[in-house]
Amino acid sequence: MTDDAAIHAEGLRKTFGELVAVDGLDLTVHRGEVFGLLGPNGSGKTTTIRMLTGLMAPGGGWATVDGVNVTTSPEQVRRRIGYMSQRFGLYDDLTVEENIRFYASVYGLRGRRRADRISELVAELGFGERLRQMAGTLSGGWKQRLALACATAHRPRVLFLDEPTAGVDPAARRQFWDLIYDFARQGITIMVTTHYMDEAERCHRLAFLSRGHLIAVGTAQEVRDQFRQPSIEDVFIELQRRDEGVVV
Repeated sequence: MTDDAAIHAEGLRKTFGELVAVDGLDLTVHRGEVFGLLGPNGSGKTTTIRMLTGLMAPGGGWATVDGVNVTTSPEQVRRRIGYMSQRFGLYDDLTVEENIRFYASVYGLRGRRRADRISELVAELGFGERLRQMAGTLSGGWKQRLALACATAHRPRVLFLDEPTAGVDPAARRQFWDLIYDFARQGITIMVTTHYMDEAERCHRLAFLSRGHLIAVGTAQEVRDQFRQPSIEDVFIELQRRDEGVVV
């Protein structure tokens, strides 16, 4: 494991009965990297993220996130990370500001620290006149932006995004990715899953999972070369055909 590893896994494994969801995963993600974890449905992406975030205990192997072991110290891991899923738990009957304040409080921010952080997020993410708008009335793109603000209220060192732009229109997706790179420039390490291959191309490096196994890792060009395919989308289609009928 190198000193610049924000995420490191060796032999990570998880089974559900006879079903092997993740099998012998070895992976290193560097600090400040935007890292894409890709694969068809059932390939083990979400299971991997749930283990790395301390939400699910590995069945074998080990992993560290920001230098903390996910098995022995899952609570410490959760204090250091942000996690945003497709169904992030926003409160529709609270305003944008109230949602951010609530999550900042959950993460332990109080008083001036909380107020300053809310002001920073409002400016960074461009909420402006939407600050007092009810979250339930926001468009899909703005809801995802608010979810990102809530997930980063405590300045996490590592951010996990599990299909964060699913169902969001293309313009909003592009804006969301601009925000992702803004956070990366601040030194936050980001692991993201997506089924949009134009988004995958924007990652610094990619890892492809197939039936719980890591089968490729590298830049988009390196992965294309490995599979001898002209695009990441063609790589994805090939893996979908391999994994057809498998559900994890």
